Amino acid sequence: MTTSPDHLAKARAADSERRRSRALKALDQLAASGEAISVSAVARAAGVHRSLIHRHDDLHTAVLARAAEPSPGAAAGTQVSRQSLLADVANLTARNSRLSAHIARLERRLSEALGQAAWEASGLGAPADVETLTRRVTELEQQILDLRAELAERDEDLTAARAANRELMAQVNR
Repeated sequence: MTTSPDHLAKARAADSERRRSRALKALDQLAASGEAISVSAVARAAGVHRSLIHRHDDLHTAVLARAAEPSPGAAAGTQVSRQSLLADVANLTARNSRLSAHIARLERRLSEALGQAAWEASGLGAPADVETLTRRVTELEQQILDLRAELAERDEDLTAARAANRELMAQVNR
């Protein structure tokens, strides 16, 4: 038994048409029963893969259109559309992200404040009167320089006195 390519193509087309009609029938049944309509729900009810619905634009459009329609048993004024629910979810997700970022900033500021307080309480931190201490350090450094200059002068005087003493001793010994 040989199969021609034409025969295989016809069998494949017939199989595809059977799966398409099952998907359309499942879509009608889901809409009539008032169940949630989505690509996955239609594919599951029809016993086909989701890719079949995505590959056929007319099926995909029909599923999306039926999903957007209100269910038959719902009152016109109280029906919440899928789009409004998706918009609410998107808004709440964005708000959640903003709040998470705000919380992270507040936690970082609190951590820095607590760290600074612990540093100061430990005595390792800089004292509060840094300016006074800096001024005192400058004064002491200047005093050290003055004392070193005075010491150098006295060393010179002592060296000169020793030289004079040696000359006098040399004259006395002659």
